[in-house]
Amino acid sequence: MTEQPRDPTEGRERGTISLPEPVRSPWFELSRRLLAALAILVGTVLLVYLDRKGYRDGTGPDPGISLIDAIYYTTVTLSTTGYGDISPVTDSARLINAFVITPARIAFLVLLIGTTIEVLASQGREMFRVARWRNKMDHHVVVIGYGTKGRSAVQTLLNNGLQREAIVVVDPSEVAMQDAHADGLAVVSGDATRRGVLRRAGVADAEQVIITTDRDDSNVLATLTVRQLNPDAYIVTAVREHENSPLMRQSGADSVITSSDAVGRLLGLSSVSPTLGTVMEDLLSYGDGLEVAERELLVSEVGRQPQSLPDQVISVVRDEKVYRYFDPVVSQLARGDRLIVVRPAKELPWAPRPGTHNEDAATDAE
Repeated sequence: MTEQPRDPTEGRERGTISLPEPVRSPWFELSRRLLAALAILVGTVLLVYLDRKGYRDGTGPDPGISLIDAIYYTTVTLSTTGYGDISPVTDSARLINAFVITPARIAFLVLLIGTTIEVLASQGREMFRVARWRNKMDHHVVVIGYGTKGRSAVQTLLNNGLQREAIVVVDPSEVAMQDAHADGLAVVSGDATRRGVLRRAGVADAEQVIITTDRDDSNVLATLTVRQLNPDAYIVTAVREHENSPLMRQSGADSVITSSDAVGRLLGLSSVSPTLGTVMEDLLSYGDGLEVAERELLVSEVGRQPQSLPDQVISVVRDEKVYRYFDPVVSQLARGDRLIVVRPAKELPWAPRPGTHNEDAATDAE
């Protein structure tokens, strides 16, 4: 899990350059630095041996320097042990020690000690970040599958005010993980049909779970597993074929979206009436034109007919049941009703219309 960045548009507005961070194994980094340290050691041994006439062994019977003496001198010098039994005596050897071997000694120590500290610090920091993230994960949203449907669902959640820190993506794909990380989302890599993977994603404490894998059988199994782990979560599942929709509901899904039927109906409407298809596409898109939204009923709207409100009311939610605006049951709006409306996309989906923001909702007023 990588660190969750702030708003990605923030860096663009300041013109800051942000490059992707390469993800490598700690063992790879450790091996790479050990090889670099070994290269410094071998290079220094060769340098001392080639300049062996400039060194003198003050303890042995032969003051000359052999290859073994060069290896010995290099190891004790780079490790800063320095017994002093072998020392440079010529000016050239001393200059090489000052400007070559001493920097090599510093680099050698930095590579070995720095690598150890970095590996331990990075692992500890990552464990701390994961533990802190888990402590904050409560009533979050888990999105299983980060393909086209999953990304669109996440974007809709973000546009409606949900924080990025409250979304967890579950997907085994490396590409999906990179895309989710680029969007600032936490990712749990693995098969969403496995309990252990879903537990790591905090499904047991999630408020909502969105399941959007590319296979209906995987969606069914994931739905069953999620429902067993969290009986209270609101589960929204996508299916490719309409005939699998009842099976998905029996598995525990609260809402089932048939993607093939929705796309086919939009294609048919566009063929019959291009203008009607354009309007439907406008309603399904976010951020421009018209938007379907849900809001609370205002005090001033209690007792009125749905057709008489400034918003274009298409449905009324009463006692957790959805009624069409022309249903006689909702001919007069009552306290506690919620409205499904068509309104300009620039308005907040959950807010009253502009000019009435200071009015009390009918559920809050006495």
